[in-house]
Amino acid sequence: MDNTAEVIDLTRRLPTHEEIASAAEAATALANARAENGALVIHSENGEPVRLAPAIADLMIDLLGHVARGDMVTLVPTGAMLTTQQAADILNVSRPYLSKLLKEGEIPFIPVGSHRRVMHADLMAYKARRDAARTAALDDLARLGQEFEAS
Repeated sequence: MDNTAEVIDLTRRLPTHEEIASAAEAATALANARAENGALVIHSENGEPVRLAPAIADLMIDLLGHVARGDMVTLVPTGAMLTTQQAADILNVSRPYLSKLLKEGEIPFIPVGSHRRVMHADLMAYKARRDAARTAALDDLARLGQEFEAS
C-alpha cells in the first residue's frame, strides 16, 4: 500500500477516528517522554538515541494535538511558493476570490509560466493585515454598541 497517498490525503480531509485516537496517544506519549529541559529523545532503527531540540518536540506535539482535535493539517515551510489553490485554502477563501486579491495587488505573486505562485511569507503578511482589520472593526462595533446602550 502506498503510504504517501495517505499522508497527502490527510492534508485534504479531516482525520479519521482511528487517526485522531492515534495522534492523541502519540502526543501524550511524546509529552510524557520529554526531559526536564523540554528535549525529546527517540531511538533510531539501530537503537542509537536521537535528541530532538525542545522547539522541534513542541512542533511535533502541536501537530499531533491538531490531528487529535480532528483538525485538517498542512505543514508549509515559510519560504514555500504556494499555488493559488493552496493559498486560497490557507485563507479559507475561494480560488477566484484569491485571484481577485492578486489582481488588485493585495498579495504579491510571482508569475510562473501561465500560473501564479504566492510566497508563504507574503500570504501570512496579508492574513495578519486582514485579521488586524477585522479585529479593529469588531472592536469599533463593540464600542458603538456600548455607546448606543449608554444613551
